Amino acid sequence: MKSKHPVPLALLGVLALLPASALAAEAAAEDGGFMAWLAEFFDAGGPFLYINCVTLVWGLAIIIERMFFIFFRYNVNAEAFMAQVQKLVMANNIERAIKLCNAAPAAALPRVVKAGLTRANRGEVEIRNAVEEATLEIVPILQKRTGNLAQLANIATLLGLLGTITGLVSAFTATSGVSPELKAQLLAKGVSEALYTTGYGLSIAILLMVFQLILTNITKKIIDEIDQWSVKLENLLISRGKGGVGALDRGA
Repeated sequence: MKSKHPVPLALLGVLALLPASALAAEAAAEDGGFMAWLAEFFDAGGPFLYINCVTLVWGLAIIIERMFFIFFRYNVNAEAFMAQVQKLVMANNIERAIKLCNAAPAAALPRVVKAGLTRANRGEVEIRNAVEEATLEIVPILQKRTGNLAQLANIATLLGLLGTITGLVSAFTATSGVSPELKAQLLAKGVSEALYTTGYGLSIAILLMVFQLILTNITKKIIDEIDQWSVKLENLLISRGKGGVGALDRGA
């Protein structure tokens, strides 16, 4: 049975692996190398660094899910697809044009085009209404969850800053009433925790914002293609209904 909630399931799956990953890092610490550095990094970063791992995993789950759907499910070669639709409409073969749309049922542009084609013989108003309705349905699906990446980036930054504050507070609190040698050691540990947590939070935020920018641009490209080609499809179908089929211009 196919899950309707891929992101929560992916998030739970990765979260389930975190305890095992932490144990593996500790076990490998004695062997040196990257795993030893990773174990030392998490040990020095304090509790908020571990909390920020949830933000990272959540963001990565959204990125993987969105990239899969936007790049491979919702996206098509718009010009090549519409060139085929144009030929079929000009040949008055609407049924075959609909079958062409059915070949990519999840893709955004074919869904909008199909809505217009199914109303091809019902007049100008119904064609426009069908295309507009399909566009209004598909746009929120394209934009779904991408905006959450910016919110998660803000949360990661704030958790990093909170870890900075707690690290500095613990550093100065622990140094009261101890010898100068131990005071320097405790102060260095607290400052290290603060800087590690801040750096980790900012790194997560930058990563999530970069991928949000990529996903937003690809989504905007798909929406722009829908707006552009849906208008041209409407004009083509309306012209067909009036007895003069024009051609879909490429480019503009």
